[in-house]
Amino acid sequence: MKSAATDHPTPHLQLGRQELFWALWAVTAAFGSYFCMYGFRKPFTAGAYADTAFWGLGLKVVLVTSQVGGYALSKFIGIKVVAEMAPHRRALTMLWLIVFAEGALILFGVLPRPWNAVCLFLNGMPLGMVFGLVMGFLEGRRLTEFLTAGLCASFILADGVTKSVGTWLLNLGITEDWMPAVAGLLFLVPFCVCVAMLAQIPPPSAEDIAARSERFPMTRAERWSFLRRYAVGLFPLVLMYLVVTIVRSIRADFAPEIWRGLGSPAVPATFTHSEMFVALGVMVVNGGMFLIRDNRRAFLAALATCGFGFVLLAIALLAQGSEVVDDFTFMVLIGLGLYLPYVSMHTTLFERLLGMTRERGNIGFLMYVADSTGYLGYVAVMIARNYGAAAGDMLGLLTAACWLTIGLSTCSLLMSWWYFGTLKTTSSVPIAIGEVA
Repeated sequence: MKSAATDHPTPHLQLGRQELFWALWAVTAAFGSYFCMYGFRKPFTAGAYADTAFWGLGLKVVLVTSQVGGYALSKFIGIKVVAEMAPHRRALTMLWLIVFAEGALILFGVLPRPWNAVCLFLNGMPLGMVFGLVMGFLEGRRLTEFLTAGLCASFILADGVTKSVGTWLLNLGITEDWMPAVAGLLFLVPFCVCVAMLAQIPPPSAEDIAARSERFPMTRAERWSFLRRYAVGLFPLVLMYLVVTIVRSIRADFAPEIWRGLGSPAVPATFTHSEMFVALGVMVVNGGMFLIRDNRRAFLAALATCGFGFVLLAIALLAQGSEVVDDFTFMVLIGLGLYLPYVSMHTTLFERLLGMTRERGNIGFLMYVADSTGYLGYVAVMIARNYGAAAGDMLGLLTAACWLTIGLSTCSLLMSWWYFGTLKTTSSVPIAIGEVA
């Protein structure tokens, strides 16, 4: 096992004006590019697609499952593609992926129902790799948590905003089949601008590398070697991520149905307003992790953040069952409880794992191992659910899945805490007075 450096070039986290400028530039570019990606992925979920069925399933569920299937396959492909991607190829690759995704949405409008469902499978395939490519511009820096918190806030906020855009287009008279393609076109130019901004971000500095370790593309042998060394601690994290991804996706993809189940049908602005509160809370908690300079302590603090999220889930479920909170507060608390651990995986856990072990690798590989498992699980749950009783009760499904998530994830966190808490590394860096230790 590799040991981490035991010193740091400076006792304080010192950032000059130029570094602060590029930090703001990077978080803006990352937020904007991934926010716009959601404009090609999520607007279709604002439609009901209620007048068509396929093999006994409602078309809405077939469409969601089809796109998530393509998205899940993309995550498996991304284990290799993202992990091996050279930095200079990221931006152009992202542009080609989005062009492919928009082409699939145009075909979705052209082909008749229900056969156009396959177009959403094709749409999901390229989109699943965008996150890892954006993440490659941000990892391995002293401000990585701050930068990636902004990136993750994009998919929390965009999930609601793009549904609002889809609903707005439907209200303008755009048909459900053509609405996704029109929405994608609205986001195409902003996406290209943000990707161009990403391409200008300078690589990590020497100080960044000393604090967090240098990041490299990974060969197949290196990927397998990493997994074998840390399997005992990584498997529980992947299991936690699996169940959180499933529940988060249910809440996101079937938000209109869940709101109706609560007795409060949502207007377009409701999706945006609820996710704004969730995004703000998640950004503050997870983004602030960059203040903890010691990699091991930051890693354990991130595990504690995940645990706090599951406490919020339990509080939300109990309060809603007792009618203590209103529907809006319930949905916000559920969002916070799910996104705190979900975003911790993106911002801190894998970033600091590489920092404290000084392993040769990158976050993209680890995230895509977790993501591929999570989205494959979601596809399986959607298929199984729709052949069970009460297939349309999305609020009941959300509630049951949240309780299951609390139980499994708590056990997973304890196991991972035990393994990584006793892992022998020498990753500490000096902590100056006034810094978070």
